[in-house]
Amino acid sequence: MQDYFSVRIDANPCSETITDLLAAFMGDIGYESFTPDENGLTAFIQDKSYDKALLDSVLSDFPMEVNFKVQTELIKGENWNEEWEKHYFQPIMIDDEVVVHSSFHHDVPRARFDIVIDPKMAFGTGHHSTTSQMMRHILSADMKGKKVIDMGTGTGILAILCNMRGAEDVVGIEIDPYAWENAVENVGLNKADVKMVCGDATSLEGMENADYFLANINRNVILDDIHAYAKTLRKGGEMFLSGFYRKDVPIVEAAAANEGLSMKSMLVDNDWAAIRLVKTY
Repeated sequence: MQDYFSVRIDANPCSETITDLLAAFMGDIGYESFTPDENGLTAFIQDKSYDKALLDSVLSDFPMEVNFKVQTELIKGENWNEEWEKHYFQPIMIDDEVVVHSSFHHDVPRARFDIVIDPKMAFGTGHHSTTSQMMRHILSADMKGKKVIDMGTGTGILAILCNMRGAEDVVGIEIDPYAWENAVENVGLNKADVKMVCGDATSLEGMENADYFLANINRNVILDDIHAYAKTLRKGGEMFLSGFYRKDVPIVEAAAANEGLSMKSMLVDNDWAAIRLVKTY
């Protein structure tokens, strides 16, 4: 099982803008999940990818006047669930419709859709604005009997919710083998009918006529791969995208327009955006 570094960064001063920027910059250098709080954030990266000099460069080039204090801790893979339970992952409710919790949680609120996620370092528990907004798009969509592709599935949470909402042909694709393994486990925990594929955008070859395509990744990956994403959708199919800020929406929307996709709606929370597009041709 993969070992990770937990990197704790205290910021003075601290604000949501500062922690959001930190998460964005650290995401660009390989950090996978983030837990912000009023004093800073805790981020996680695979031990083989941790580069102190690269992190120091990100912090020294930070575009605001902030003093940072950094502490690191190596977390063995077998201890991850214990660490997450103690410090980071609490049950979350999305619009009184979905409750997300781990198998080790007790006294969980009741909801129409009950999703069990044991994260094991894979991104996507519903706590981050991008994940919760993608879930809101799914809740507002007609999933019954539909074909769905979830790119960068992480824990599998979005694919699982699509299946719970009636989607019958659901594929989750994840490039990281450890996250893919975790997604497979979470699919089993929820008794969901979801096919999990370990791979990148090249795995989309031969996948066509999808009704919905989901990608909660980051702006640069989406811009690089949106042509492959769009090829999977039928005319009239919809694409939900997130993992970027509101200021990035015009760039993503322009790239989508080149693939025959037009904006249908947008959700924004803490300056993170989740857009919904429809394929017009």
